[in-house]
Amino acid sequence: MSRHGLITMPWADGTYSFRLGLDEMEEIEERFDRSIFDISDALRNRTAKSSEILHVLRIGLIGGGTKPVDALALTRRYVDQRPLEENRDAAYAVCLAAQLRVHAAEVEAAATEDDAGEGGAAKGEPGSILPPSTETPS
Repeated sequence: MSRHGLITMPWADGTYSFRLGLDEMEEIEERFDRSIFDISDALRNRTAKSSEILHVLRIGLIGGGTKPVDALALTRRYVDQRPLEENRDAAYAVCLAAQLRVHAAEVEAAATEDDAGEGGAAKGEPGSILPPSTETPS
């Protein structure tokens, strides 16, 4: 199974993996009757509803491998009972990773190379977040 869109980041009381695959994005879109792009824009513009922040994080945790009951407990503890701003940026990061279909291992490698001053890789080269080209040279 592809893990595109997986993002692991510090959140709440530890470091967690979040992922919105196509099924998870569809669940969020159906719940709020608007696209993941609209929700992402609302998160960026600070106009998202509290329920959107909560559900992006909860469903993202489940998509990232957290058991549903644990994801519910975490979001109740760290979203419902905390200021929204503490979670808005995390929810936005989860949405962006899903939209860009980030390859988690490649992003980590790129970040490591950028830290070492070796950034700027071309498509498909080490450090690129884009998948390798499938074209054959002529």
